[in-house]
Amino acid sequence: MEFSLYWSFRSPYSYLAMPKLMAMRDEYNLEIDVRPVYPIAIRKADFFEKIDPQWIPYLMLDCRRIAEMQDIPFVWPYPDPIVQDKETRQISKEQPYIFELTNLGIAAVRRGRGLEYLNEVSHLIFGGTRNWNEGDHLAKATEKAGLSLEELRADVAADPAGIAKQIEENQSMQHEAGHWGVPLMVYKGEPFFGQDRLDLLLWRMKKDGLQK
Repeated sequence: MEFSLYWSFRSPYSYLAMPKLMAMRDEYNLEIDVRPVYPIAIRKADFFEKIDPQWIPYLMLDCRRIAEMQDIPFVWPYPDPIVQDKETRQISKEQPYIFELTNLGIAAVRRGRGLEYLNEVSHLIFGGTRNWNEGDHLAKATEKAGLSLEELRADVAADPAGIAKQIEENQSMQHEAGHWGVPLMVYKGEPFFGQDRLDLLLWRMKKDGLQK
């Protein structure tokens, strides 16, 4: 049995979903079709300017308490994968991190280690490593996922157009599935949005005969 996972490297909820996603993959007879997408800040550049100002403080509160309840390390990333003005909430035209992270995610999926890469790199970004983008932090996280950062970067350099096309296709499929957010799990065309819907997804799949 299989479901698709739409996921971004800036989403704290995507990060918080990873321990359970990894456990599901290991415990049940299922496969997860990993489909990295760009964060909403890239897909809809004015999203944070239009949203109610209370949303961001609530997001921070909610993520911290979920992490505490589930004993998951959580610190807002430094640097943020999305370069954004804290006062105006405008998204910068210069984005030195998110495009490479997402491209590498596609390359990892192509090598059959997409979920592992998402797990290790999101832990690096949100798990408390300051300046995660410097030194060998990303290389070590990639190695923990069973991959080589050098090889992934070579894969991206060899097929930039194909990887860009795959990201666009993922985002189109995400939209067609009926939701814009991440993490989004889609099983038999039915969308399940949010890390708090994984139990509901399991229930649905078990009704169809999902086995351990």
